[in-house]
Amino acid sequence: MPAHRVVAPALDFSALRRELDLPGEFPPEALAEAEAASPELPAEDLTDVPFVTIDPQGARDLDQAVHLSRTDGGGFLVRYAIADVASFAVPGRAVDKESWRRGETLYFPDEKVPLHPPAISEDKASLLPDVVRPAVVWTIAVGPDGEVTSTDVRRARVRSTAQLDYESVQKLLDAGRMPDPVEPLADFGILRARRALRRGAIDLHLPEQEVQGDPAAGWRLAFRAPLPVEQHNAQVSLLTGECAATIMLAGGVGLLRTLPPADPRDVARLRAAAPALGVSWPDGATPGEVVSAVDAADPRGAAFLDLAATLLRGAGYTAFDGSPPEQPGHAAVAATYAHVTAPLRRLSDRYATEVCLALCAGTEVPGWAREAIAELPATMAGADRKAHEVDRAVLDLAEAVVLAGRAGEVFDAAVVDLGEGGATIVLADPAVRAKCAGSGLALGSRIRARLVSADPVARKVRFELAE
Repeated sequence: MPAHRVVAPALDFSALRRELDLPGEFPPEALAEAEAASPELPAEDLTDVPFVTIDPQGARDLDQAVHLSRTDGGGFLVRYAIADVASFAVPGRAVDKESWRRGETLYFPDEKVPLHPPAISEDKASLLPDVVRPAVVWTIAVGPDGEVTSTDVRRARVRSTAQLDYESVQKLLDAGRMPDPVEPLADFGILRARRALRRGAIDLHLPEQEVQGDPAAGWRLAFRAPLPVEQHNAQVSLLTGECAATIMLAGGVGLLRTLPPADPRDVARLRAAAPALGVSWPDGATPGEVVSAVDAADPRGAAFLDLAATLLRGAGYTAFDGSPPEQPGHAAVAATYAHVTAPLRRLSDRYATEVCLALCAGTEVPGWAREAIAELPATMAGADRKAHEVDRAVLDLAEAVVLAGRAGEVFDAAVVDLGEGGATIVLADPAVRAKCAGSGLALGSRIRARLVSADPVARKVRFELAE
């Protein structure tokens, strides 16, 4: 689906932050602790490895730095350095306590509500270029078939050699001039993605609705599809999360990111809807294989992918200490999986990482980490709910402001979901997703929708089918 942009004259995200009762400034003791933090660097020196980071342009909270190389026989050696937040957040002290209150970083178009004080998240712990940092380094060997052949994780000091962004790296990939530290990234990403599809993974690849821009130039609504290089890079994190889950399950203690298998009735409904939406479902094909071939830019394809989202409900965190959980898997990944690669932005990763470090070294899991594991599912569930609330409120506000004063206008739209008394539609221009009242609407069809009202205060827009 192409990006459609209309500049919003005024979006007050600060008022929205106050309304949602989000954390404001860090407590003085947490700020002072962060400013004073100066942990000892690990003994192991990997500063000769030319790691690089790949993130959205302008990011400062850099959790991951990567180095990829090819091995004899067509395999890969993945080295993934993760910010060592546990070196800065001392258990029971101010920074640690405040991170439990926040749970995860919340992102707004103009700024973020960080998990940790900026002195840590955007400076001392961040894997910024040309500075030595403490890190947790995963070293994973992958065979030519995409299977993991060995895994190691340990603390080391590292130095990123460059801060890259997705758009620039995509241009380099298109030109065949990938930087040496990530030269194999596309081949690695494609290999791992194909392997995941074969085992039943599902990647919806739906364009994300975003608010883009800045206060000076104005804000825009856009649907943005992930770049291929983003998908390749995501395979590095997925690989690491799979290895982390394997380590924790073997060790009998840990925290998994879980998602139950799709309800067979949902799969049956999706398969039944496929012919009407122009989607081919060959005999024996998995839902993930079918989804991967769908064109999200086609209204019928977008409607099919919207329906496919019903297969991926119920994600959460599952803690265990002793017996493994009854349902340890993650249906979208089609494997066991854990979050360990974003500790600057997600509380759970710090603890899961500490478990993996101890199990890999054959030592006892630190008591502070082991004791916290059981509490993390509830804490992270609350943080996830708040993050979803923020995302929805930001988009609702932007949609209402963009459409304010345009009641009565008729817009081209596509029907992507059906419900009682109407449908969910996506406008062609501006990039709005909203409810539309009307009868006789067909899934995947193009319609003309009339704007009934747009209320920025209530953050509500209403459409009806234009006769």
